[in-house]
Amino acid sequence: MSPKSTTVKELEIKDSSVLRGEAGTEESELSGEQMTLNMGPSHPATHGVLRLLMELDGEVVVSADPDVGYLHRGDEKIAENMTYNQFVPYTDRLDYLAPLANNVAYALAVEKLMGIEEALPPRLGYLRVICCELARISAHLLGLGAFAMDVGAMTVFLHTFTEREKIYNLIEALTGARFTTSYTRVGGVARDIPDGWISQLRKFLDEVAVNVEESDKLLTRNRIFVDRTREVGVISREDAIDFGLTGPNLRGSGIEFDLRRAHPYLVYDDLDFDIPCGSVGDCYDRYLVRLEEMRQSIKILRQCADKLPGGPVNIQDNKIILPEKKAVLTKMEELIHQFILVTQGVNAPAGEVYFGAENPKGELGFYINSRGGGVPYRLKIRAPSFVNLSILPQVLKGCMVSDVVAILGSLDFVMGECDR
Repeated sequence: MSPKSTTVKELEIKDSSVLRGEAGTEESELSGEQMTLNMGPSHPATHGVLRLLMELDGEVVVSADPDVGYLHRGDEKIAENMTYNQFVPYTDRLDYLAPLANNVAYALAVEKLMGIEEALPPRLGYLRVICCELARISAHLLGLGAFAMDVGAMTVFLHTFTEREKIYNLIEALTGARFTTSYTRVGGVARDIPDGWISQLRKFLDEVAVNVEESDKLLTRNRIFVDRTREVGVISREDAIDFGLTGPNLRGSGIEFDLRRAHPYLVYDDLDFDIPCGSVGDCYDRYLVRLEEMRQSIKILRQCADKLPGGPVNIQDNKIILPEKKAVLTKMEELIHQFILVTQGVNAPAGEVYFGAENPKGELGFYINSRGGGVPYRLKIRAPSFVNLSILPQVLKGCMVSDVVAILGSLDFVMGECDR
């Protein structure tokens, strides 16, 4: 930074201010010569196409303005021209690191609109929880690996991606796709789990538990990692609430709020798990919260594997779920139901609802305004990454440039759902 006591430097600053037409401004007398720097939207620098317009005084960030919208696709308007089930593949592209969880959150919102939550079969509830918690582990593994790599720990990145590949193998066996799953349907899922899948899940849980502990040993007491993250990017409890943060970023600031506990859905109220919280609200606390959340997700998945009941995985209503193909080919009534569902969609009542689910990045919410029929009149997505990024101008102000990457990694955002 420029020493402000140097008379020659002060004269240079004033001279440059005169050239810019800013002579006599208070800022030119109080600070050194500032530089404008664009960080991003190069993907490796900012975990996605996020542009940070920063004003720097030497190595210190004076101001930071996040510029979003590079991935904007108009998902909310697209939804208003599609039947409810046709929009399911678009939810894959929100937080594309946890497509299964996005599918479930959207389906739950539509089912709330239709008033069929209580009619869903028990097996479906457990199967959807399995999908959500697998998605949480997958997203946290990538977030942790990328965060560690941002501050120089390449080995952790390789460890976490090894386990994510195993999750994709499970997802492929379950849904037929590895990345964009489109697995959930309004009133159920596309298909039941294949034979032997639960055994594969148990094997994976044993292996990923070892991987989580290895990552813990590599990072938690690592001198370099601790120095780069502790007391960096501190978000107070008050600021976390004021800016509407959710998920691990909120709990990292010491606020024990988790929608799975505060407003239980599916079968979460029948499962035993803890809600990890931080105490300082810095990058280190947010890392610790996500690390412990993976352990809790493993615990939840083991309970689901033990308690998974038998029975159907779809609501028994041919006006909501497509009839079996054999019945469609042999019976007129089922053929009519399929024709109506495919061409017009499920017949939702008029009304408006909001449903929020605890996704890996925070509260993913869907607001639906319906005037009846198979297409929503209005649909609004509450994207947790978009809300979490709103705190950047405050949390980055006064930090060093080298801390910016660590803070971005600790917030763990995805621009797909931010821009929508």
